[in-house]
Amino acid sequence: MTVDFNHTILPARDSKASADFLAEMLGLPAPRRWGPFHMVKTDNDANLDYMETKGDIAHQHYAFLVGDAEFDAIFNRIRDRNLRYWADPGRQKAGEINRHDGGRGLYFEDLNGHLLEIITRPYGSGGWNP
Repeated sequence: MTVDFNHTILPARDSKASADFLAEMLGLPAPRRWGPFHMVKTDNDANLDYMETKGDIAHQHYAFLVGDAEFDAIFNRIRDRNLRYWADPGRQKAGEINRHDGGRGLYFEDLNGHLLEIITRPYGSGGWNP
């Protein structure tokens, strides 16, 4: 048997709106409902399951490996929505992208403050370029 990542749960104020946002931003199919979750399925069959909470939300980080064409499309959607984005997880390089490992990457927030990252090359696959 292999070991594959299957799903994670993301706390949200509005699970449907949050799942819709993620699916739209990443260009993925519409979320589906299962139990208390609104689930977004990635192309490698991992689910991000948004679940509503009334309590505090601990902001998490979620990274997505995308192709160059997908990066361009996502980046265009970020700019079309006038969303803030950064080249770094510390949010010090606002309005910039990074070029780590010979690719491109950036960070932006979802509706709940979770930090989403898109990269075109896996970390460690090329040279570091701060």
